Amino acid sequence: MDYDFDYLVIGSGFGGSTAAHRLTQKGYSVGIMEMGRRWSAETYPRSNWHFHRWLWRPMLGMKGFFNLRWFKHVLVLHGNAVGGGSITYANTLLVPKPEIWQQGSWAGLKDWQGEMPAHYASAQKMLGVTENRILGPADHLLKEAAEDWGCGETFYKTQVGVFFGDEGAVPGKPYPDPYFDGEGPERNSCIACGGCMVGCRYNAKNSLDKNYLYFAEKQGAKVFAETKVIDVVPLNGKSDGEDGYEITTVSSTSLLRRNKRRWRVRSLVFAASSLGTQDLLFKLRDKGSLPNISEQLGRRVRTNAESLIGVRLPGDQDMDVGIAIGSGIYLDDKTHIEATRYPRGSDAMGLLVTAMTRGKPNWRRIFVWIYTMLKLLVKSPRQAITSLIPFGLARQTVIFLCMQTLDGHIDMQYRRAWYWPWRKRMVTVGEPIPAHIPEASEFALRTARRLGGMAGSLITEVLFNIPATAHCMGGVGMAKNSEEGVIDIQNRVFGYRNMLVCDGSMLSSNLGVNPSLTITALTEHAMSFIPVKAQSVDVV
Repeated sequence: MDYDFDYLVIGSGFGGSTAAHRLTQKGYSVGIMEMGRRWSAETYPRSNWHFHRWLWRPMLGMKGFFNLRWFKHVLVLHGNAVGGGSITYANTLLVPKPEIWQQGSWAGLKDWQGEMPAHYASAQKMLGVTENRILGPADHLLKEAAEDWGCGETFYKTQVGVFFGDEGAVPGKPYPDPYFDGEGPERNSCIACGGCMVGCRYNAKNSLDKNYLYFAEKQGAKVFAETKVIDVVPLNGKSDGEDGYEITTVSSTSLLRRNKRRWRVRSLVFAASSLGTQDLLFKLRDKGSLPNISEQLGRRVRTNAESLIGVRLPGDQDMDVGIAIGSGIYLDDKTHIEATRYPRGSDAMGLLVTAMTRGKPNWRRIFVWIYTMLKLLVKSPRQAITSLIPFGLARQTVIFLCMQTLDGHIDMQYRRAWYWPWRKRMVTVGEPIPAHIPEASEFALRTARRLGGMAGSLITEVLFNIPATAHCMGGVGMAKNSEEGVIDIQNRVFGYRNMLVCDGSMLSSNLGVNPSLTITALTEHAMSFIPVKAQSVDVV
């Protein structure tokens, strides 16, 4: 048949870019549909107060790379760009503890612990993983706090995707490609500005446009930015997709769905992030385009059991110096904390921050918060007022990103919400996720008391008992059959041929660490089963 592409990849994040590179390497023609924009050092915002370049709300004229989606159970933070979350993520590329393979729906499906190390190694090589060489004030503060807590021996420097250059060289120095024998792009060494999550304007961050996606395009893949997939239909009436699929796309930044176009493709890879892939699959199943999608879609969505807390210090500080996440500790076997930062001047997340509040997570906690604020106002008026003003947050605050491996989850459903009955949308159901982690909160409070600062948490946690996560995972779980999951151990969608899912939605347990490396490694694993179409190019 006459196809536009052998493979069409929906999304260009860690799963999508990895798939595109390996598929082009094996001789396939690949198209990549990306809803977000393409970014460069010249177009990144100088701070996250530049909402039109930072936030993704195209219908409001904001066409940035950072998105927030509010659900009943959780506030999800995620990326949206050519290069996916790699444009705004914190560079952290950690291998999770082995026990995560014994939890969730993928447990027992194969010898994961025996097979995955090789795929992690491939991912680490491509992403340029190395140990952080720049410890800033926030990292030293975390180390001191860990020693005070009694877990100082667990302090470590993060494994990150950042180019640091030669030891002792001037920061920002240009280098020819240091990773791929001169076949990759030129780079500059890190200057420790802390700007990783607002887009690296200094060419030091190993985002996907510097490795996997770079080589995919170099090998012939075509990226269609600002393009949204709205329909997927099997060709020739073959309900299982044996003959391929017709894909319908429109502009993602147009109010009127302009530039509508149809594509004929042999195979398909969903890689639109956990939320994006779930949302699209729900819509396609609901409208009858892909009716065979498992009823397990949307089940067991995980948040990495996360809590975003921090300590704001008085006076002029340098908490913004370093890389986005430079170090971490373990309070116990299940609780992992990382020191996180935004660059100086990028204080917009402070709009969501308030004083940390103890108490049980129910409606009474609001009154505890009011009492806490009044008490703080009497004891330290300046600190109380500062807690309500975001300006200066980045330079004064060490953010503690806390994650756990505890196996909790929620479910997603596709239905009409009571507050918006005109159309269906994804909504969360199930028992509430714990909005705060008591031991992590006590760690922050103890650190704040010792340093004369103020412990803080997100206002969504205090007022609405809703946690926030930058690592939404699951919903398209791996399993042995469609009664237990949506995809198999090779990432193939049950009920369809020539269709895979390669993004955070495939993760089937809480990792307890940042998931980017595991998404990449699992996609490497999935691509290892795809046969070569023609003579491949040299393997990188």
